[in-house]
Amino acid sequence: MSGLINPEIDALLEDTSRSFFLTLKVLPKRMRGQVGLLYLLARVADTIADTKTGSEKQLIHALESYHEVCFPSGDVARGKTPMVPEFDEIAALQEHDGEQRLMQNVAKVVSSIETFDKADQERMRKCLGIIIDGQILDLQRFGSANESDSIDALKNPQELDDYAYRVAGSVGEFWTSMTLAHQISFKQENEIKMYDLGVRFGKALQMINILRDIPEDLRFGRCYIPVDSLAEFDLEPPDLLNPKNMDKFRPIYNKNLDIASSHLDAAAEYIGMLPYSQFRLRAACMLPVLIGQRTLTLLRTSNVLDGTNRVKVLRPEIKRLRNQTLRALVIPGGCQRLLRKNRGI
Repeated sequence: MSGLINPEIDALLEDTSRSFFLTLKVLPKRMRGQVGLLYLLARVADTIADTKTGSEKQLIHALESYHEVCFPSGDVARGKTPMVPEFDEIAALQEHDGEQRLMQNVAKVVSSIETFDKADQERMRKCLGIIIDGQILDLQRFGSANESDSIDALKNPQELDDYAYRVAGSVGEFWTSMTLAHQISFKQENEIKMYDLGVRFGKALQMINILRDIPEDLRFGRCYIPVDSLAEFDLEPPDLLNPKNMDKFRPIYNKNLDIASSHLDAAAEYIGMLPYSQFRLRAACMLPVLIGQRTLTLLRTSNVLDGTNRVKVLRPEIKRLRNQTLRALVIPGGCQRLLRKNRGI
């Protein structure tokens, strides 16, 4: 694979996401760099928001400062260089070496936006702005990700859906905008449908993460299962700390699994809209959906409240799914048949 942006930025990208870096290798060249850079820009926001030893006020201020740099004012647009805030204090709090280096090089990451044309810059900034706003809202609701004796929760399913859109559905929207700008030409009605499916694609992956990571989120005082939903079954967020409450929690959990599964079905439909000639795009989309389908199957029979037994699709199975994908890609209709088969596992 040729370089994405430049060797330094490419190294940061590989350091912070080896698995996503493999996906980037598959993507068409005309959108590869933009998607990779958006990942890094969003990873900066995620790293700030997920810093476990920072205060809520400190982290919100850092996110707001980051937002100001990524969205230059009129004065900046007229030629003044934006002043990138120092994130050394945030960097020092990181346990992962790659994230520490990322936070030490935010200015270089942000300046790389200028590598691309104005239209792509706007697409990246639009998505990044939605993500940053979502991270700030999350901190305002829950505080920083420190281990906590108290648990705050979302109020209702609408808040959960909004959160899933902000941090992941918006990425599906961005991915679709890049696809339509650089790879595919559709009629307007098909573009509208593809955007809708793309948003649901992103939501599906975020919902799976939420439904898999309940014990860890609870440990940091965060409950993404809405209190309105829990109250229907006489449950409160602290009750989810006890694995023995899984039977009582199961109806709520299954309902949310069904929502995630429905979104994954939309993701499969999204892949079906991609022309057969778009081999690389279909390849990049397939594996996340297959892994998501398999994860949902495992979650339906697991006690997710038992934090000692985290559900995870293991590497040998991921390798098997990848090999199946490669075979399906070269057969007309093969991807859809594989997705239908995998959904029924």
